[in-house]
Amino acid sequence: MTRVGQRSGDGEGAAAGQPVVGLAVGRGTGPELAAVFERVLGALTADQPAGVEIARSPRLYHSYVSLRPEGDVGRIRELTAQDADHYERWCRTRARRGTTAVFRTAINAQSLYLVRRRLRAVKVDLLTTGAGSLLLVRDQAQGFYSGENLHTPGQVIRTLTFSREVTEAVVGYALERARSEWPDGRIGRIVMAYKFHLLDGAFDAWVASLADRFGVRIEVFQPDTVNRNLITHGLPDRTLLVAGNEWADIMHVMLLDRFCSDRQENRCTENVCLAPGAAGLVEYQTVHGSADDLAGRDLVNPLATIRAAALIAERHAGCAGAVRATEAALATLDEQGVRTPDLGGRYSTTDVADALLDALEMPGTGSAPQDTVLAGGS
Repeated sequence: MTRVGQRSGDGEGAAAGQPVVGLAVGRGTGPELAAVFERVLGALTADQPAGVEIARSPRLYHSYVSLRPEGDVGRIRELTAQDADHYERWCRTRARRGTTAVFRTAINAQSLYLVRRRLRAVKVDLLTTGAGSLLLVRDQAQGFYSGENLHTPGQVIRTLTFSREVTEAVVGYALERARSEWPDGRIGRIVMAYKFHLLDGAFDAWVASLADRFGVRIEVFQPDTVNRNLITHGLPDRTLLVAGNEWADIMHVMLLDRFCSDRQENRCTENVCLAPGAAGLVEYQTVHGSADDLAGRDLVNPLATIRAAALIAERHAGCAGAVRATEAALATLDEQGVRTPDLGGRYSTTDVADALLDALEMPGTGSAPQDTVLAGGS
């Protein structure tokens, strides 16, 4: 491992008291965004006495687009499995060595969700408006996305699993996280959106038992019912929404529109590992994909990556004020019209990163506004 801003390996450890941040890079625009992440994290942590170390995974993981030229289904399956196995081992190694945060650029979703199941990961997003807030906990550990394929001639059989143990882990974490986000303990409503009617009554029976154990009221609805209620009535302030991966993935844009008025491409989210041996490891990611059509063109939107660097600096590297300072700098860029083409601008990825670093004023070096909030995190 080396200091932030330089190429990093996957060394055994860091100096005493020195935070270690993992970095996993996928193909497409991954290398360009990794460079932005290292630059911004380096700037945000520059005044830290011990510095920050980056442990970079030695593997460049595939995107879906980079797999397609392989052509052969068997070869694609092989590479998908290799990426999943490597990334899982690397995450477990980082967790075992005390790393608490990883930043990952986009990789092939099929590999990723195999790892999600094995590490029992949930995706967490706190969405806020002036009228209230919604905590979305997306169950990535079970269901269709995390299934596996069996190929026979002319047929793909996908096998998926739901379990009481995983459901309990997801619900338990969701309640814990809600109480952390809303420290006074008031949760307005707890809603679960799953296709529970396909599971012979087992899933809602598990949830009813869990609600009794945790001493809370949990409402389990079909996703289409949640959609109708959302459109007709909205959701009350401090709704904890625990959702199956399939519905939450598709509805994320709608929830952003209702609760945040932000674009997915500008946001980062966090994936929290719950599996034994990896619990406590948090993976931060951009919401947008690998954007392979932009690879090597210096045009990919870096805002989500910048925000991920700010969250990691503040939460995992002891840099108080990093989020507010970063949001203040991003507001300055927005006022100046410094944007990549996807946002209607004419600036490159590097231009935006350069302008961000020029505008960045960490606490003690300037007067960053104190009421700015991070649009991409919680």
